[in-house]
Amino acid sequence: MATYLYHQQPDLHEHDAVVLASRPGAVLLDRSALHPGGGGQMSDRAVLHVGAQKLHVTNVVHEAQGYWHQLDTQDTLAPGDRLVVHIDQPWRMVLAQLHTATHILNALVYQRFSGALVTGAQISGDGTARMDFDLPLADNDQLRALQSDVNEVIRSAREVTALYVSETEARNTPGLIRSMSVAPPPSSDGSLRVIDIAGLDRQACGGTHLTNTAQSRPVVITKIENKGKQNRRVRIALA
Repeated sequence: MATYLYHQQPDLHEHDAVVLASRPGAVLLDRSALHPGGGGQMSDRAVLHVGAQKLHVTNVVHEAQGYWHQLDTQDTLAPGDRLVVHIDQPWRMVLAQLHTATHILNALVYQRFSGALVTGAQISGDGTARMDFDLPLADNDQLRALQSDVNEVIRSAREVTALYVSETEARNTPGLIRSMSVAPPPSSDGSLRVIDIAGLDRQACGGTHLTNTAQSRPVVITKIENKGKQNRRVRIALA
């Protein structure tokens, strides 16, 4: 996976930037601490302060030249313009809570259902998320019962950290890569970013996370659905 500025400085919510290129409704910056989305997670949002002007970033899209920041207006900036990026912290916090909670849920399913893998995920800014698992024979009541265990992990205030391992180590370590369909691409030096929830889980991931599980609100398992013969969809929401 690419190494983003938010990987290196996860608490950076405001920084300067220079416009490299622009087009109506989008801008390319020389640096950005926004998570561009991916792995089922929506991108960060932000406000760009250009003098007295405020432009709202609603999405980040990867193209050949880099990451284009899509705006809520068709205004055009000039290359060389200097601005200040203010990341929407409440939006980031919701996504980080949900992403950390899905890792906790994923860990418990993997441990208790014979290494069941993830077949899909979606993490939304409205405080809800879903995970699909390869669980053709699972009892839905057993899955619902995981809610109390997820919340116990949240309350236990476990440290959440990021570390990097070689791609070879990641692929040879059972459980570090959990998706049946997509493995996160390595960074330029061939390493993979791994999210470690102390005493519970290690999993390759490029998304935004909390630094301690106790920073999260409790979660509720709102629905469990059968999706075809193999998949069970578990929907969660922040309480």
